[in-house]
Amino acid sequence: MYFHRYTEADEHKIQHCFCYTSTVLTSTLAFQKEQKLKFECQALLQVAKNLFTHLDDVSVLLQEIIIEARNLSNAEICSVFLLDRMNHELVAKVFDGGVVNDDENEFRIPADQGIAGHVATTGKILNIKDAYSHPLFYRGVDDSTGFRTRNILCFPIKDENNEVIGVAELVNKINGPGFNRFDEDLATAFSIYCGISIAHSLLYKKVHEAQFRSHLANEMMMYHMKVSEEEMTKLLTFGIQPVNEIHPSFAYFTYTPRSLPDDDTPMAILSMFEDMGFINTYKIDIKTLARFCLMVKKGYRDPPYHNWMHAFSVSHFCYLLNQNLELSKYLEDIEIFALFVSCMCHDLDHRGTNNSFQVDSQSVLAALYSSEGSVMERHHFAQAIAILNTHGCNIFEQFSRKDYQRMLDLMRDIILATDLAHHLRIFKDLQKMADVGYDPKNKHHHSLILCLLMTSCDLSDQTKGWKTTTKIAELIYKEFFSQGDLEKAMGNRPSEMMDREKAYIPELQISFMEHIAMPIYKLLQELFPKSAELYGRVSANREHWTKVSHKFTIRGLPSNNSLDFLDEEYDQLEEQAEESLKMNGCLETKGTRETIEQ
Repeated sequence: MYFHRYTEADEHKIQHCFCYTSTVLTSTLAFQKEQKLKFECQALLQVAKNLFTHLDDVSVLLQEIIIEARNLSNAEICSVFLLDRMNHELVAKVFDGGVVNDDENEFRIPADQGIAGHVATTGKILNIKDAYSHPLFYRGVDDSTGFRTRNILCFPIKDENNEVIGVAELVNKINGPGFNRFDEDLATAFSIYCGISIAHSLLYKKVHEAQFRSHLANEMMMYHMKVSEEEMTKLLTFGIQPVNEIHPSFAYFTYTPRSLPDDDTPMAILSMFEDMGFINTYKIDIKTLARFCLMVKKGYRDPPYHNWMHAFSVSHFCYLLNQNLELSKYLEDIEIFALFVSCMCHDLDHRGTNNSFQVDSQSVLAALYSSEGSVMERHHFAQAIAILNTHGCNIFEQFSRKDYQRMLDLMRDIILATDLAHHLRIFKDLQKMADVGYDPKNKHHHSLILCLLMTSCDLSDQTKGWKTTTKIAELIYKEFFSQGDLEKAMGNRPSEMMDREKAYIPELQISFMEHIAMPIYKLLQELFPKSAELYGRVSANREHWTKVSHKFTIRGLPSNNSLDFLDEEYDQLEEQAEESLKMNGCLETKGTRETIEQ
């Protein structure tokens, strides 16, 4: 038999051929690897999409994780356990057959035992080629069910802080001897999506629970604020009372609304609604309005100053501004309406503490609103909305959708304007508007003047007589000092005005009137010349504080928490002034205090 031998030429041909073949093979392998990577990425992206569409229900999400994990790894079975740190257990509520909805049938194992426990404890992936030979594997379940576990891939599920929150266990690789390195890499990538989605789902659940608790608390609050039919009937029995029957001076700046008994204030509010024409203009149902007014009254707590009587006084001053300054020449009807309702609601559920206290004490209100600023003012507005949303209390129900939204926007901006920090921010703009003159066509001017009017209403007690001014100071400092006491109990140092051991009331009052109140009413006078008497009274009250300050020899409030002694001191000063005038021939007969003040 004759055998041919390979020649040197054959060797050259083979080398020449495989020179190109190796390049093709290398390219093909690289292409296959790229295709596999592309498939893996596309699969993971689809997994992410599927997982993040089920964040609203953690059980459904876990079931989705099981399905996706099985499909990605080509495994027979997948189990997902969540870590219960409090009980130090791994909990499975989702199986291939579905979701277990009751706690009795959920599967729990110690968090430090078995394969799943080892992975939960170490936070590292575990790939077991032969389950029965592994010391951590418990074969009792297989013996009782007849199932045979061949191989296991168990990997941790971690949150964004790299903390283990669960474990996934893949069992029996289909069409293969076991799980390979590719499965491990895929599981590692998959676990990232699982961790993020589970953590967000649990957070989503907590948010929902918090919302439900909030709704429940709101329902309870509204139940206790509920207006009975008896209250409605009593208020409306004789119809709406004309304002001139409440008091002959009710529509004049000289009237003191705090002189009205508390029980008469709801009817007075209805009378003002009627007198300003809101009921007819906006087709407000009388029973709805009455229920709204009573609900707002009940929505106020009882701190010394920021209570319903303060809100009533502020609302009455708004009525006075409208009746005496002809606001309709400056503002639209809906803006005036929004201003009046905002005055009623501007301090709803006030707790007798200010914004800085909410933030420092890390209160629930601060958690809700501190990122936006004006914590209490945002809460007051939210409470107003809650009342409007209560059945039978929506006085804006006849509004078009556009007007309804505008009304709420106006109320929000007006109530936020009661934050004095907001007033100080816009003061230069207010002064500029007063200098150039108010332009009714300028929307920004409308916004500015609404803010100024609201602030002037909020501080309107300073425009009343001296006795009202001192009584208000007494109430304000009672409230301030209560907050100061709370701050001391928290280990904080209160500001001077909040500290009963340091606050010198006359000096604080003079400073407040000079830097806040007087500039406000001076601006109001420049824009509304008919309001000049308001600035005059505030200035007079400031002078009275100066006159009586020499008799105020203590810090804080007297032991009886009353400033009535200042009225007596003021009366004596007035009598001395009157006597001096009389002696100098300036008075032919005994004058009155009103004559002297003029």
